[in-house]
Amino acid sequence: MTLPSPRRLYMIVATAEAVTWTLLLIGMFLKYVTKTTELGVRVGGMLHGIVFIAYVLVTIIVWVDRKWPAKQGLVALASAIPPLLTLWTERWLDRDGHLPTAWRLLAKGEAVTVPEKVVSGALRRPALAALVLVVAVAVLTGLALLVGPPVG
Repeated sequence: MTLPSPRRLYMIVATAEAVTWTLLLIGMFLKYVTKTTELGVRVGGMLHGIVFIAYVLVTIIVWVDRKWPAKQGLVALASAIPPLLTLWTERWLDRDGHLPTAWRLLAKGEAVTVPEKVVSGALRRPALAALVLVVAVAVLTGLALLVGPPVG
């Protein structure tokens, strides 16, 4: 399994997050404005929820690997809340050189903190890490479904 670079991985999830936000917004328009169907909210909402969780997890992984300052990491996380802001965030991070093409924590001896050691281990075993991420997204999505939608 070939591991995508931090830049590529972040760009993929940031774009997917924006696309699913768009699908959810279209679904909300169809449900609340045209009153034609709820299907768009059901499907778009579920897709967006799954991708939102994936975006948060990938953002945390890249944040730890790149040693972003807290403010930068928190802005990247918060950008998933307003529609389409992840696209701006991805471009800002890339333009300012915060999304390189290589993982810092793949180098031996770079991991010092516990979060860095976890991310380093995941980067060294990408197939296992991908499986763990899929399971984490599924578990978090299941918990979100138990709690219910953000708006009744």
